[in-house]
Amino acid sequence: MCAVAATALMYGQDRGNVEQWVKAHERQITGEFVSLLAIPNVGTDRATIRQNADLLSAMLTRHGMKAELLETAGNPLVYAERNVPGARSTVLFYIHYDGQPVDPARWNQEGGPFRPTMRDGKMENGAKAVTNFAELNRIPDDWRIYARSASDDKAPIVALMAAMDAVGGKTHANIHVVLDGEEEMGSPSLTAAIGRYRDKLRSDLLLILDGPVHPNGEPTLAFGARGIVTLTLTVYGPKMALHSGHYGNWVPNPAMRLAQLLASMKDDQGRTTIEGFYADVPPLTDAQRRVLKSVPDDEPGLLKLFGVAKPDAVGESLQEALQYPSLNIRGMESGYVDAPRTIIPAEATAAIDIRLVKETAPARMLERLRAHIEKQGYYVVASDPDDATRMQYAKLMKLKTAEGEAMEAYRTEPDSPAAVKVTDALTKMWGAPPVMIRTMGGTVPIAPFIRELGVPAVSVPIVNFDNNQHSDNENLRMGNLWDGIVTLAAMLEIEPLRN
Repeated sequence: MCAVAATALMYGQDRGNVEQWVKAHERQITGEFVSLLAIPNVGTDRATIRQNADLLSAMLTRHGMKAELLETAGNPLVYAERNVPGARSTVLFYIHYDGQPVDPARWNQEGGPFRPTMRDGKMENGAKAVTNFAELNRIPDDWRIYARSASDDKAPIVALMAAMDAVGGKTHANIHVVLDGEEEMGSPSLTAAIGRYRDKLRSDLLLILDGPVHPNGEPTLAFGARGIVTLTLTVYGPKMALHSGHYGNWVPNPAMRLAQLLASMKDDQGRTTIEGFYADVPPLTDAQRRVLKSVPDDEPGLLKLFGVAKPDAVGESLQEALQYPSLNIRGMESGYVDAPRTIIPAEATAAIDIRLVKETAPARMLERLRAHIEKQGYYVVASDPDDATRMQYAKLMKLKTAEGEAMEAYRTEPDSPAAVKVTDALTKMWGAPPVMIRTMGGTVPIAPFIRELGVPAVSVPIVNFDNNQHSDNENLRMGNLWDGIVTLAAMLEIEPLRN
């Protein structure tokens, strides 16, 4: 694709004109997308990540931006800017170019996850591979391209560059872009890079291009994301597994004790009973409740899909439930299930995650959990107990947090000035308000970055919700790419954020 196509639109064009431009350039956009997807991008493979970074730098330059690599302690950031003389504000787009690890044998396509394959629909519905798609000028909306990072997160990179061409590079604000090569690893180098590159990253608005649109397919904005802290709880029983006939009713069973402890943490309605767990979250205002109620979730349909008769009652709806921290047991292990071994296990372990909201600091939530455990009579240790500790304490537990996994939450209130500008731009482009999600349930490892920059942030997802993100056979519905270009063209036309 050319840097700024000769047929590109000028600033202020409507949706129909942008869509017309996209239709005239589908072949070029698809070709560029396929070239990017063909390069492996697992973050731990430094050589191929560097290939991605070099290609992306050239791609951004080709689309009329001044690009460079910003070196970090880990993988490089790819940075680009297009400044407007006299602009009164700067919009920074954050996207990541690394992807999840892959198991090629689990991908249902010849050549594996880095040989993009186009199908005439969903693989699960029996869609067939299309062999000549690179030669087609038009790609139907319901066709899907299968490759690692097709949705998470290379599609937004291609869509943003196409949108830049579609508006002829004409924007009110300076447009800056930073591409992260470690997002799927928790972005360990991103926050530290701020001290070195603060002048380049300083902006008035951060737009995060990641995640899927609402399942109804309508344009979507998300104004925050929950954080996370993970840990394991291990309850100790005898030093070795014992015969349940010889010692049952006499030697305490650690699996039973762990089950009782976990049961003490929630009531029958799914509400967490740990003291102070919800204390930091202020009551929702009427305006915030209106935003939550505006999200068109099909809750009965979701319950039917999941085979669940009744949801937990932390909030009045799915969206309200996401405004509070959550405690989740993501796995348990003790003894044997399939093998007929009648034993008292030596220990029992539960893997826990606590999802955080903006008001709940990870350290404070961990301390509340620890206090609850101690209140149940447990002596908490940080490593496996020695014999003296075993003989001193009847109820022993090891609490171990996952190193480096605590991630903060972030949120920009939907009625804040910057968020209103974003919403207005998308409403103007599409002729109707977008789906407005106050807080996404998932976690994006960018909250410290947002905090350090002191900038309002809004997520602008464009990909299909059923994209197999993080899993095998990841895919992108092509109609989401075409519509995503329209959405991002609207983001490029945001009115000045400062007077």
